[in-house]
Amino acid sequence: MNNEIALAVLREIEALVCEKGSALIAIDGRCGSGKTTLAKEIQSLRKCEIIHMDHFYPRLAQRTAERLSEPGGNVDRERFLEEVMLPLVRREAFSYRPYNPVIHGFSDAIKIEPSELTIIEGSYSCHPTFFDSYDLRIFLTVDMPERLRRIKERNGEDGLIQFQERWIPMEERYFSAFGIQERCNLRFSTG
Repeated sequence: MNNEIALAVLREIEALVCEKGSALIAIDGRCGSGKTTLAKEIQSLRKCEIIHMDHFYPRLAQRTAERLSEPGGNVDRERFLEEVMLPLVRREAFSYRPYNPVIHGFSDAIKIEPSELTIIEGSYSCHPTFFDSYDLRIFLTVDMPERLRRIKERNGEDGLIQFQERWIPMEERYFSAFGIQERCNLRFSTG
């Protein structure tokens, strides 16, 4: 990840915190574009809470053909709204349990305290259900060859095939249906 992107985002964040006293940020974008990396880079430069949308993978009962065919249906948006977004907007402490699709159950609770800066990172973080709650929305993209290289490096050959056949088409349907890239305040290519 280009550190200049993190610094540009940090300038925007500091202006928001100065103006409003706190900032709630979304980092959405294509798989392999560096959403988690950017969140961690910002965290290395400034104290903040990071919440990962991957923790809200749909539970087994939600993974119906109908649900997964919906743009943005590949996230437990109901649980994210109740357990995370509403307490964040109210500036309350809360905890949530990440869903682990390997065990089809929940991991240990993560406690989140009110903070000047909270970052929600991951695909589907700018879903229309949450979009208006953010102070700043960032979209990351990367060209397809680099994207596939990063996914293969991170997830192996089998993971790459699953991303190509399933996850990438689902993300693209979501981005297109809701105009996510166009509606975000900041957009960066990380390739």
